[in-house]
Amino acid sequence: MLSANSQDTIAAIATASGAGGIGIVRVSGPLCHVIATQILGHCPAPRYAAYLDFKQDNGELIDRGIAIYYNAPHSYTGEEVLELQGHGGTALMQILLARCIALGARQAVPGEFTRRAYLNDKLDLAQAEAVADVINAATIEAAKSAVRSLSGEFSQTINSLLSELINLRLYVEACLDFPEEEIDFITQGRVAEKIAKNQAVLATIFSKAKQGALLRDGVNVVLIGQPNVGKSSLMNALSGEEVAIVTPIAGTTRDAIKSEIQINGVPLHIIDTAGLRETDDEVEKIGIARTYQATETAHIALLLVDATHGIGEQEKLIIDRLPQEMTKIWVHNKIDLSQEQPQVLDKNNAMHICLSAKTGLGLDLLKSHLLSLVGYQQNAEGVFMARARHLEALNQVALHLQQASAQINLAELAAEELRLAQESLSSITGEFTPDDLLGEIFSKFCIGK
Repeated sequence: MLSANSQDTIAAIATASGAGGIGIVRVSGPLCHVIATQILGHCPAPRYAAYLDFKQDNGELIDRGIAIYYNAPHSYTGEEVLELQGHGGTALMQILLARCIALGARQAVPGEFTRRAYLNDKLDLAQAEAVADVINAATIEAAKSAVRSLSGEFSQTINSLLSELINLRLYVEACLDFPEEEIDFITQGRVAEKIAKNQAVLATIFSKAKQGALLRDGVNVVLIGQPNVGKSSLMNALSGEEVAIVTPIAGTTRDAIKSEIQINGVPLHIIDTAGLRETDDEVEKIGIARTYQATETAHIALLLVDATHGIGEQEKLIIDRLPQEMTKIWVHNKIDLSQEQPQVLDKNNAMHICLSAKTGLGLDLLKSHLLSLVGYQQNAEGVFMARARHLEALNQVALHLQQASAQINLAELAAEELRLAQESLSSITGEFTPDDLLGEIFSKFCIGK
């Protein structure tokens, strides 16, 4: 749990663990000036980099490096902040951190610096979450999207719609003050038209946010099939490296093998699983059980079959055991042996892709189809980094606007739905966000942020 006491002075190592050329200890709170004076001999002028000695209380040299002091509110957290940039040795950083703590600071908990920035109105909640997304971005496209959200583009879009909702809600509520008048304020104020306009804007925001969530979280894809249909070969072909052992021996893959790849910047979490068959091998049985366990968290299942044999009874038994809501694609592998052409077929409401994992023939068809399934849009402009809670909030806004439109002739009910829509939308930037949710969000940050 994050400390709610903003009067504490907190300190943490802000750079990644391990040895490096530079390491940074960050301090935030009212004791920064005192800590700087004790370690450096004096507090540097605000926002100027000073090359100074870092010393123990007995004058012993800890390190020599750059010190920067930021006076409140002109800092990341909105408080006094001190950054000590020294050599990035693990032991040196720990000694420097211990010195700050001995002078009255306490060890920061994960996300505490950014939470203070949020509480001091330096960032809204969507921007604060984007800080972690920038750090954790696994692809170039995800990093660009996260920076766009951090810069405030996502928040500005949300706040623009929020302003429209507030004005509309205030107008509808004002209509309630004149129940005896023979004036149709709802029609005269074009309330239905304005709700429809807001719904269109919301749909655009949702599309961009959904694309951003895809760039952030990626898609879980599981490879399923009988032994020797080429699951491991397909895994290697998609990954571009030999991550799975390929042999003619059935049952070579005994456990789930995971590989992280990206297609057009979209992260795909590929899981190669044990071949599904009847066996007396106890180890193989465990692998088969784990195969079905892997399907529980997968978004897409690639059902591999040998193109020279086609779909048989065993494959039909396999698909019957998979979750009904899971997206499934039949992959007919080894067309280099069956002499078929790479193609995508829609048969009996099921998608079939013919390819050769060995030669790579048809592999681009599979990649393109995977992207289309998850809603990827080429050259999508203004994509925002979004999280599951953002999408849920936007869905709630859409639901309340739909209800407001349906209740347009009952001003009291329409006003209430608009209020709920406003509240859901405000939760994205943090205007209406419970403390327990804040604790959950910031606890997932790294300690130095």
